[in-house]
Amino acid sequence: MIKIKNVSKQYVHRGRVIQALEQVSLDIQAGEVYGIIGRSGAGKSTLIRLLNLLERPTTGEVWLGGACLTSMTEAQLRKQRQKIGMVFQHFNLLQERTVRDNVRFPLRLAGLSRREQNARTAEVLEWVGLSEHIHKYPRQLSGGQQQRVGIARALANDPGLLLCDEATSALDPETTQSILRLLLRVNKQLGITIVLITHSMDVIRQVCDQVAVIERGRIVESGAVVDVFLRPRDEVTQSLLSESSLDTDGWKVMAAEVPGVLLRLSYAGEQTSAPVLSQLSRDLNLDISILHGAVSHLKQMPYGQLVISIQGPAFQLPEVQQRLQAQGIFVEVLRT
Repeated sequence: MIKIKNVSKQYVHRGRVIQALEQVSLDIQAGEVYGIIGRSGAGKSTLIRLLNLLERPTTGEVWLGGACLTSMTEAQLRKQRQKIGMVFQHFNLLQERTVRDNVRFPLRLAGLSRREQNARTAEVLEWVGLSEHIHKYPRQLSGGQQQRVGIARALANDPGLLLCDEATSALDPETTQSILRLLLRVNKQLGITIVLITHSMDVIRQVCDQVAVIERGRIVESGAVVDVFLRPRDEVTQSLLSESSLDTDGWKVMAAEVPGVLLRLSYAGEQTSAPVLSQLSRDLNLDISILHGAVSHLKQMPYGQLVISIQGPAFQLPEVQQRLQAQGIFVEVLRT
């Protein structure tokens, strides 16, 4: 659905050239929830604004559904943007307009009649659970309700693509969960492709199918979320994963006092409930201590990590690694 081909973006500030993006290429398939993650200043906000050409690339091409946006006139772009909804970090609502008027705004720009505007506005507000707030003003709503208004406004023109620019970072944890559930429903029930930028691996874990990691304007790693979580290759990805709620540092104190080889095991799917370690211990006469463990979900797939110490009279690390990897478990040696 979306192709970004060798896109670079430069800014000139006080006579100095700033390279915001450099040779970025991405393929995003229809129906996916695609996450773009990076730290502040990595270039992710610039990248998402290139997808609807709110920012024009210095070089490269942006394609949407077989149409090259970068070769379009402004008039053509305005029409194309009606197929793209956008949800912002700080809601970007018109404070002096009611909820209905905020949602109705893009419909008016699209040329719908007043009757059509009102009907569609009522429909999307009911869909996001805000029908009873239709005549309120943004200041009368909670942060989560304001973001739901923003989502309703983004859905008003029945887009095929929804861009979410840090849509949950201004919300508390409980409200974040409700907004993520709503976005999943948008994707699943309406079939809308979602591109979501965030600085949180936990957000990626809960809602995304694919992920790209951006650092200093470059994509350093990309792929299916399960592959990136199980087998992170780049140091930036590994650092972001270490900050996930699945990972804590408490085991490190214990590990210093426990003998043996230290391994981190990452696994997904059926392996989360399989008795892999008990079988390994019996077969090879090993002593295995679990120092840290967590199980969660990558979207709907069970996923977990364990930190273990392992020792035994006939312990051979290559044999253990081979057995675990044969069962689809990613093994990282933390200490030999």
